[in-house]
Amino acid sequence: MLSIEQITPRLTWRLRKEILYPGQYLHDMEMEEDNHGYHFGAFNDNVLVGVVSLFQNGTDWQFRKFAVISDVQKQGIGTQLLNYITGFAERENGTKLWCNARLSATGFYAKNGFAETGGEFHRNGFDYIIMQKSLPSK
Repeated sequence: MLSIEQITPRLTWRLRKEILYPGQYLHDMEMEEDNHGYHFGAFNDNVLVGVVSLFQNGTDWQFRKFAVISDVQKQGIGTQLLNYITGFAERENGTKLWCNARLSATGFYAKNGFAETGGEFHRNGFDYIIMQKSLPSK
């Protein structure tokens, strides 16, 4: 049974490292902005299997460091996490949800209603493109 709940930034670091940055150190996973965001974890039988961090700028919400353990990818966990943070941003009167998507993940985001909005860029050894989704106004 999957459950999603708000977690502390520290709980996101291990999955950030294992999934997104396997060659880096655990202490490199902490971001200064972690203290100003919301962090969510997906738990499968009380085991943390997915994480995502969400940051507000006015009515825009950006999610970052979205990771699901390889063993359980393609089982809908990422979609459930994405739906959860979308609902969270909507309840907070957000009008846009966006991310810097790795090019390898654009299909996942497109399938979930996100559109590419800008040019590609390269950072820390990865290629990205900004993808966003408008949120319904209340």
